[in-house]
Amino acid sequence: MATITKRELSIKIIDHLGAVGGSLTQQDVLEVLQALIDEITLSLAQGDTVVMRNFGAFQVREMKAKIGRNPKNPSKDVFIPARAAVKFKPGKELKEKVATTLQVIRERSR
Repeated sequence: MATITKRELSIKIIDHLGAVGGSLTQQDVLEVLQALIDEITLSLAQGDTVVMRNFGAFQVREMKAKIGRNPKNPSKDVFIPARAAVKFKPGKELKEKVATTLQVIRERSR
């Protein structure tokens, strides 16, 4: 499976925009992507939920404190403190598109 970097994503966006008559540079698109990431991060750090219709929602959830096991020494308990974690709930359109990729994933893993 491929990993797409921010730079590769910006190139795909430029190609898409070029096909419809857009004229942004790669640096412009990278700056917009970074601004988007920065704003999402800032909003989540303030405890807000970020919702993008048809894509999904990012929200901060509390992970309760728990007792875990040390894999190197399973007889010892390890205290894991409570923390905040980001959860992503995919939107309807994203779920539907991803659901159709199961065959592609199976073919790639062969």
